Amino acid sequence: MGYAELEQTEKGFLVNIDDWNEDIAKEIAAADDIPELTQKHWDLINFLRDEYVNNNANQPNERNMVKAMAKVWGEKPSTKDLYELFPMQPSKQATKIAGLPETKRKGGY
Repeated sequence: MGYAELEQTEKGFLVNIDDWNEDIAKEIAAADDIPELTQKHWDLINFLRDEYVNNNANQPNERNMVKAMAKVWGEKPSTKDLYELFPMQPSKQATKIAGLPETKRKGGY
């Protein structure tokens, strides 16, 4: 079953996080004009899923994403670097591609 057949909110977020897999993530990304998910995309997607599933449904803001990716990538990225990966706002677009519920917070800090 593909992304189009799965239950979604009006903004395209999956209703059931258990419907998510990497193929679904690729379909969501393609629908959001991200033709290819690089390792850096996956690093952030996997971080967000881990935080949500294993840390009491935590949805980090962009500042915390930058800190986490600095540890993973061994270099300190900027918020701009995250926007290059997820141009439609990392805290929302990466969360959507990760198959998680839409965050209600506004952006970065």
